[in-house]
Order: sequence, then C-alpha cells, then structure tokens
Amino acid sequence: MNDQTAMRLDKWLWCARFFKTRGRAASAIKGGKVKVDGQRPKPAKTIAPGAELIVRRGPYEYHIEVNALSHQRLGASAAAELYTESAASRAAREQLAAQIKAEATSQPRPPRRPTKRERRQIIHFNQKNSLPD
Repeated sequence: MNDQTAMRLDKWLWCARFFKTRGRAASAIKGGKVKVDGQRPKPAKTIAPGAELIVRRGPYEYHIEVNALSHQRLGASAAAELYTESAASRAAREQLAAQIKAEATSQPRPPRRPTKRERRQIIHFNQKNSLPD
C-alpha cells in the first residue's frame, strides 16, 4: 500500500481485483456499473480513502468503502485490505448466491444429450406448437 492521497477509479478497481484489466474496469464504469458516493463517474475520476463505491459484477452488487490506495495490483488477500464491504452487502450477496444455486439445482437436467432422432422430434414438436406469426 502506498501513501497516495488520490488515484484514478479505474486503476483502483483493477488494483483491488474487482476487474481483470483496467480496460474492463473502464468499460464497467462507462456502462454505469460503478457509482461513487451515489454518482455515476468517469474512469478518470480520482478517489481517495473514505469514498463509498457501489460495484455491480454480474448479478452481485458490492457496497464498499475505500480504505487505502495502491499503485500496483496486489494478491487477493492484500487487495481485500484496500476496502471494507458493508455487512448488509455481504449478506445480500450470499443470499443471492444461495438462491441462484438453489434455482440451478431445482431444474432437472437430462441424463444425456438427445440422439439425432430425438433432436429432430424436439424440433418438429417445437415448430408444430409454436404460435403463428
């Protein structure tokens, strides 16, 4: 960790391991997936310790507070020290992960792939039962 007072948002998200590349971090910021203190920022926005961020990655949303800044990408355990996630955010993420896992296990999967004949029957059935245009 470094004695900086501010750094670019896209670089910090990359250093804190929220995104694999700085380009992906910048794309997420431009796409509105990141908010700083409730505002939609630009990738070059400077952040300082104490800033509150909301980061959306897939179905998950992280509510975090910046603790420290770093010039370089750190290991996962060291990167986790750059921020603190709120308890409510962590609980909501874990609940959503459990819900997604339960939904995935509740849908039955066929024991094998359909054969060529079965696939043709499925296509015929779907075409026959589709709504007319």
